[in-house]
Amino acid sequence: MKLIDLSHTIFDGLITYKGLPAPIICDFLSREDSRGKYEEGTEFQIGKIEMVSNTGTYIDCPFHRYAHGKDLSEVELEAFANLDAITIDAAGQLEIGISLFKDREIRNRAVIVRTDWSLNWNTDAYYENHPFLTAGAAEYLRDCGVKLVGIDSHNIDDTRGKSRPVHTILLGADILIVEHLCNLDLLPANNYLFSAVPPKFKGVGTFPVRAFATVS
Repeated sequence: MKLIDLSHTIFDGLITYKGLPAPIICDFLSREDSRGKYEEGTEFQIGKIEMVSNTGTYIDCPFHRYAHGKDLSEVELEAFANLDAITIDAAGQLEIGISLFKDREIRNRAVIVRTDWSLNWNTDAYYENHPFLTAGAAEYLRDCGVKLVGIDSHNIDDTRGKSRPVHTILLGADILIVEHLCNLDLLPANNYLFSAVPPKFKGVGTFPVRAFATVS
């Protein structure tokens, strides 16, 4: 079995989404300060992280959009891990519509949409004119009964306006969303497992994940 890492590295000062604060990553207890607390030669570091939940590669649960939707602690573990997956090649497209998903075996699967927009990660170009799914595509995916939809773009929705129909449609049907993926060019077309497991937080609908593919 081979594991393929599909997550961006989160570091101090990283901007994932313009308008949201960057994470602050520092020592709560430094190695130097720990030396007086333990026997000679023994030291530890305890880190401190301050960030919004929409940082790095992250997963959206229904609570992110709906007040009464399932939060991270309420979604069953099976929804996050070892999902049968299929890769949809949408590289070069801005509006990703129904046509790319038709006649594909997507029911009960994680649908991973490759746009190659992740090549613009951590640059100004990443935030503007990014690829997105149309509302029609989201409705089709919902009606086909997919389990999860992932994308290597800045947002699964068109952010040029205030409407977010893809989030509304998918999360309203308990279909999880993973945004800001990377390395999707390394994935096979199908016959692999997708995992994106967040911590078990109550009252939170979005959180960073270490997304990865398991390929035989």
